Amino acid sequence: MSLENYRFHKEHTWVKLAGKSKKVKVGITDYAQESLGDIIYIELPEVDSHVDADTELAEIESTKTSSPVIAPVSGIVVQINEELVDHPEIINEDPYGKGWIAVIEMDNSDELEDLMDQEEYESYLEEEK
Repeated sequence: MSLENYRFHKEHTWVKLAGKSKKVKVGITDYAQESLGDIIYIELPEVDSHVDADTELAEIESTKTSSPVIAPVSGIVVQINEELVDHPEIINEDPYGKGWIAVIEMDNSDELEDLMDQEEYESYLEEEK
């Protein structure tokens, strides 16, 4: 799968860019969902709430642990993935597609410059191991 339009945060979250829009989809990486194991619950953010980059956006519970989802960018949550309420396992099945968590309208698209592209993220994962 090509992750060309994705940017990655060191806390294993991603943003998917959609053209020149300030709205980005946010989710967790394949590495994160694998580390968590079977996801059984997610506490989604409130629509219209404001999040800051590097702060907690959501909380995921798995059979192993509970883990915060760190916002890769700052902005207003304009949409959440309602499907995850009843089916959080979608994140395990399709972390870069149907398993997205929220759409954020960014305060400042310059924050994307602080995130890694796919190649940089893969190198980062290698260093983490």
